[in-house]
Amino acid sequence: TAIVAPHIAHGKLHTMGLVEDFEAAAEEAKTLPNNTSNEDKLALYGLFKQANFGDNETSKPGMFDMTGKAKWEAWNKNKGMSKDDAMTKYIELVDSLKAKYA
Repeated sequence: TAIVAPHIAHGKLHTMGLVEDFEAAAEEAKTLPNNTSNEDKLALYGLFKQANFGDNETSKPGMFDMTGKAKWEAWNKNKGMSKDDAMTKYIELVDSLKAKYA
């Protein structure tokens, strides 16, 4: 068995596996069924962007770009959340959606 070394990031103790778990969850999210609700897809999108890029610093799309605006709002909703917290919430959401849509 492999030993996972803990490390300190942003003053918190983490295991080295968080990024790997996040990447695995991102791959699993791609296998969610087509009937996954837009609300659930947007929640995943917002957490994914927050985990990878941090706070949304982009300009809000115009009123005629409904899809872009919805995605922007989903990401912006997570403003202030740490990347680690966003990864953890993303992993938890993927797990719950896999059960919901199984």
